[in-house]
Amino acid sequence: MITALKRIVGGTALIVSLSAFTPANVECIAPADPGGGWDFTCRTVGKLLYDQNLVPGPVQVTNMAGGVGAVAYANVASKRPGAENLIVATSTVGVTQIAQGKYPADTDVMRWIGMLGTDVGVVLVPKDSPIRDLGQLLASLKSDPGSVVAAGSSGIGGWDHIRLLMLAQETGVTSADLRKIRWVQFDGGGPAVTQMLGGHVGTVVTDLGEVAGFVESGDVRILAALSDERIPAFPDAPTAKEQGVDVTGYNWRGFYTGGEVSDEAYRGWVDILRNLYESKEWKETATSKGLVPIWRGGEEFQAFVNEQVADMRDISKAIGIIR
Repeated sequence: MITALKRIVGGTALIVSLSAFTPANVECIAPADPGGGWDFTCRTVGKLLYDQNLVPGPVQVTNMAGGVGAVAYANVASKRPGAENLIVATSTVGVTQIAQGKYPADTDVMRWIGMLGTDVGVVLVPKDSPIRDLGQLLASLKSDPGSVVAAGSSGIGGWDHIRLLMLAQETGVTSADLRKIRWVQFDGGGPAVTQMLGGHVGTVVTDLGEVAGFVESGDVRILAALSDERIPAFPDAPTAKEQGVDVTGYNWRGFYTGGEVSDEAYRGWVDILRNLYESKEWKETATSKGLVPIWRGGEEFQAFVNEQVADMRDISKAIGIIR
């Protein structure tokens, strides 16, 4: 039986579900190196969960990079499917990999807890790059697809790569030439930007939440935000749509847990994340990092993930990533 208690946290009224499930020694796996979007998700959410007493102790963050999340997925599925104190950060990037058969199993081996918001894709160049706007970058790729080395936090066919191909395709780059665009994968947007600043790649396509610090410091420029409207935290960054390229590229951020976790623990985690989402602190933190707060949880989120897999398979086939 689950009851509810109303309490005040930081001036915000929360409806806190009370169930027999209370997580202890909570661990959050970030399936990438420190500095990436999944690392940001684990560390930011973990701190807020503890600060607001939604979990009884500090959240341990474990970085488990490899295969754009595939290593962590395999680890949980095979070794920790019933670990009730474990949550794993995930996003559109991971689901895209599942859709393309790059993970060791489909979505049904996990229990999908919820999403707290969506990140916005951005196209970046170093502050002193000769490329001044999105049109110039795409014109270069159209005239010579190999002229610019691009990078992101996913491999060839991953969500970052797909977003670049969508931009190029919208500009008239042929299917044959899309395959000639040079792409380098790094385990996180932060490492990709670091390599770009070192002169190893010319542009990075990733999520703003992963690289906001580089934008704030002025080390990089946003050529385009892949959103419907300008990002409130960075209002000077033009959207691709403003520049005549009708492409958006959002990346939701959420969590899954092992497929053998009990119904009680699963419902408990859904309640915990829902309460976090409802807090003023989460809304303020998310917005300041360029995220758009959005909630989907429990069965609704599981259905959403399955729909996303189907959609990503269709997109991947249309662009020629998979058959």
